[in-house]
Amino acid sequence: MKFDRNFILAMVLSLGVFLVWDYFYEGPRREAERQAREQEQALLEKSEETKQSGNAQGANSGSNSQGDIPSNNNTASAATQSDEEALNAAPRITIESESVTGSINLRGARFDDLHLKGYHETVDQSSPTITLLKPSNDANAYFAEFGFVGNEKTGEVPSAKTIWKLKSGEKLSPETPVTLTWKNPKGIEFNREISLDKDFMFNIKDTVNNGSSETIELSNYGRITRYGEIKTEGIFVLHEGMLGVFGEEGFVEQDYDDIQEEGILKNKPSKDGWIGFTDKYWATALIPSTEFNSRFNHFTNGRPRFQTDFTEKLPSIAAGSTASIENRFFAGAKEVDIINRYADSGIDRFDLMIDWGWFHFLTKPMFWLLDLIFKFVGNFGVAILGVTVILKIVFFPLANKSYASMARMKIFQPRMTELKEQYGDDRAGLQKAMMELYKKEKINPASGCWPMLVQAPVFFALYKVIYITIEMRHAPFFGWIQDLSAPDPTTIFNLFGLIPIDMPAFLMIGVWPLLMGITMFLQMRMNPTPPDPTQQMIFTWMPIVFTFMMAGFPAGLVIYWAWNNFLSILQQGVIMKKHGAKIELWDNLRALFKKKTADEASSE
Repeated sequence: MKFDRNFILAMVLSLGVFLVWDYFYEGPRREAERQAREQEQALLEKSEETKQSGNAQGANSGSNSQGDIPSNNNTASAATQSDEEALNAAPRITIESESVTGSINLRGARFDDLHLKGYHETVDQSSPTITLLKPSNDANAYFAEFGFVGNEKTGEVPSAKTIWKLKSGEKLSPETPVTLTWKNPKGIEFNREISLDKDFMFNIKDTVNNGSSETIELSNYGRITRYGEIKTEGIFVLHEGMLGVFGEEGFVEQDYDDIQEEGILKNKPSKDGWIGFTDKYWATALIPSTEFNSRFNHFTNGRPRFQTDFTEKLPSIAAGSTASIENRFFAGAKEVDIINRYADSGIDRFDLMIDWGWFHFLTKPMFWLLDLIFKFVGNFGVAILGVTVILKIVFFPLANKSYASMARMKIFQPRMTELKEQYGDDRAGLQKAMMELYKKEKINPASGCWPMLVQAPVFFALYKVIYITIEMRHAPFFGWIQDLSAPDPTTIFNLFGLIPIDMPAFLMIGVWPLLMGITMFLQMRMNPTPPDPTQQMIFTWMPIVFTFMMAGFPAGLVIYWAWNNFLSILQQGVIMKKHGAKIELWDNLRALFKKKTADEASSE
């Protein structure tokens, strides 16, 4: 038995070390070093681009590996500019709405400057707002643009280098669209009307007036490009990377690592759908209006970059005729109501932009219930407490039956002990006698597993909702919990902030993880202590391991678990008392204390 105890102890401690390292050290360390690494990377890339600008410029004027879409790798020489210099390098149109602010670069009619008004970098409302799109000089440039692919008959067509002229409008807002214009030497005029809704969707309507003397054919393209190292959460429950819906091909997700290995991945031609990038809380997407071809790309020529793009063919335009095409561009926060509204408006499966996962039949209702309660109480933490109570009510019949069966098992515990003594090493005879006893007294030996089996999918669904939905980001509870999606920021090792010292991430054991561990300990102590020493050891260590493990999880999830444990203790106590079963909690606590005192005395 000593071997078993040591083996189980090693397994438990190994699991604890792995979880502590993965969740409590690596994650917080990456977050703490994020800004420093970004600055270092920006300086490094700027230095490298300064040295290689001649080569990069030469590559721009030559052929490219992007098929029919012109290369947009013409940003190397701008890499040494400041953000302010880049924004002033070309004429711009201001963007202003209740949701976003920024500007459109008239060079290429590029969307490369966008800030999300309602979202800040930290819980401090005075911190900078989230910058989603960045100009090409930035080490982590992120932008979108639309253009045309021409031929000898069309001559030059609008591309990333084209400087458009403002034809009408002064500022882009939901009330005031703007129109851009550009005309090539052959007399073909391109007009682009850009409008914006009250949230995060841009509409781009291109009209081509063929002023030449012959029929022309054109293709339209759209692309989103990201430079630099794209930082992701790196956790299996969340997809961050490229994604899209491609008609019959369906919904497709692609990780950055896979794209780097493949280089270019082409999707099947689609009559409807969309393509884009998704982060944890933010996303961009191109929504073509006609049949299109699309790709996920990673290019290494010049500055390495990821790109999603599409092409669509316009109908032939006779001399003196006009043709129009409309596309949409989404850039913003993945708010559930907004994303669902776009999906309902006709964008095929746009709700999949939010990673509800394989168990969407649980995660979606869980969010709906949380959001419903939130609209009444105004606090997502209180909503979590309310959802826990509702779930307890829903599963009360099952839990009541389970706890009642457990109570009956406790009543007949002495009889079970007698059977074990009676049959000794005769395992077959003991098992037969036990089964007869269970059948006679209507006891289900597996009843204690049901509450945990029911709680597991609910726990996962709530974890998924808290982790992926932007509504939970920076959502406060009470007191020191100002972000339910982040771990409890306190720790017992500096007396919860009374001692002004910073602790390493693996020692960040806050108030709520401690409450969760204590309630878990008390709940387990309501049952008889297992006679087997190995089981006793697991019985003792499990709350401690879970306390360390849960300390790195979102505070909202820990609050749920602690509150659920507390309600389970009350429920189990009431049911056990109703069935006349002895509540073992106080006896187990006294026995634990007496054992500790005896051990201390023997050591002296």
